[in-house]
Amino acid sequence: MTIDEACVGCIINQSAKVANAIHASESLSNELISTVTDMSKFFSFNDAPPEIASYVYEKMAQIAGKVDLYDEVKEHSTKKALSFIPLLKEKLSSSNNKLLSAVKIAVAGNVIDLAAEVEFDLQEELEKIFDTDFAYNDFDLLEKQLNNAKSVLIMGDNVGEHIFDYMLIEYLKELYPHVKYSYMVRGNPIINDVTIKEAKEAGFDKICEIVDSGVNTPGFVYGRANSYSRELFDSTDLVISKGMGNYECMSPSHRKNICFLLKVKCNVVANSLGKEVGDIVCKMA
Repeated sequence: MTIDEACVGCIINQSAKVANAIHASESLSNELISTVTDMSKFFSFNDAPPEIASYVYEKMAQIAGKVDLYDEVKEHSTKKALSFIPLLKEKLSSSNNKLLSAVKIAVAGNVIDLAAEVEFDLQEELEKIFDTDFAYNDFDLLEKQLNNAKSVLIMGDNVGEHIFDYMLIEYLKELYPHVKYSYMVRGNPIINDVTIKEAKEAGFDKICEIVDSGVNTPGFVYGRANSYSRELFDSTDLVISKGMGNYECMSPSHRKNICFLLKVKCNVVANSLGKEVGDIVCKMA
């Protein structure tokens, strides 16, 4: 999907979020916001929102003199997510439908999104997620695909959220032990998205293959991915795509059997799905 007029204002607002996150001085804050505002006049409406974000965040990182604008925030998000793991493991063990619960936990983590138009509280989402139905509910189709798959690619999204993705893969390995699992991450720091660094720190290399997509966008842009990532994306039996950025970049996609798992956090994506902001989605494509 390509950008909407509403995306322009959202991306400009993200410059203020960055300024706040890096504790920018007033002059640096003004420079970040004015630069992004000037860039917005030349945004291409043929690009997906994550493609626009790649240009904007690269420029902001140059101005701020930082490789990873959200390094401190990502560390905090990881610690916060880890604090919920004992409770979530207890909930999962007592669930009547463990696969559904594991999938919902992974979706609840998708609220950790620093580029979202609307923000949600992680603790509140985790408390209510088990009693919340998917507004777009293709869970039965996902389960059917999992039953037949020999290889599954999980496409990560945000840091903190990746801790819940780890739980999902752990459970999938118990349920389907003969499947090959891969976890795909961004090629470099962009917003608060997960990279090789955070995936290795979380121990993904102990439970599955970690794949650096090579993309510099907060979403999987096939044309920007390295050759191995494209080959894996094309050949794997099932793709489980996390988050709005991946949805925006892969709607539409040339391949089938993609399951989009996400929390709807902006009106543009809500309109694309025919759902409401705040809804949770499990959509097969």
